[in-house]
Amino acid sequence: MTEICFIRHGETDWNTAGKLQGRTDVPLNHTGVKQAEACSEFLNHSEWDLIIASPLARAKKTAEIIQQQLTIPLIEMEAFIEISFGDAEGLSTEERTVLYPDRLYPNKEQAHVVTDRFLNGINSVIEQYKDQKILIVSHGAFIKAVFSYYSNGEISTDSPRLSNGSLSTLKLTNKQATILNYNEATHLPSHSSLGKK
Repeated sequence: MTEICFIRHGETDWNTAGKLQGRTDVPLNHTGVKQAEACSEFLNHSEWDLIIASPLARAKKTAEIIQQQLTIPLIEMEAFIEISFGDAEGLSTEERTVLYPDRLYPNKEQAHVVTDRFLNGINSVIEQYKDQKILIVSHGAFIKAVFSYYSNGEISTDSPRLSNGSLSTLKLTNKQATILNYNEATHLPSHSSLGKK
């Protein structure tokens, strides 16, 4: 049995502005750093074997902060990068609603490509790190797509926003996947308390 805990990266200024990030490489803000530190403190109370990070800066920095307390290896894997939103990247919610009311964004990465990408990535992790406990620092839309697939659509890609710094965990065997938790955020300080530090 391989356990994979997906962590959404910490907050960025684009998150607070409601801008679609996708592959645009936006760094963590102060709150995002504090969220990553809270993850590190929480995850340090259990045993983990490896951290895998998306190559984008917001995910890599989150993973590096988590690694400071866990002192386990950290590698990057392109398979777990955010979905590309094509021409809609950098646009606010309002701008997207005006330009693309049907939410069909030109040049967006297609759903079947995303599914193939994460299945290949997860299968690679299971093969290389069988029976280990793995942390994967990734992105909101990508993690939603993974859990929508493994829940047979019960967790929708249109479901409420995935919290920055949240944990979503899969237990995988050769035959089946079990969702242990989704969008777990009780370890995170409130946004207001983070802003005061």
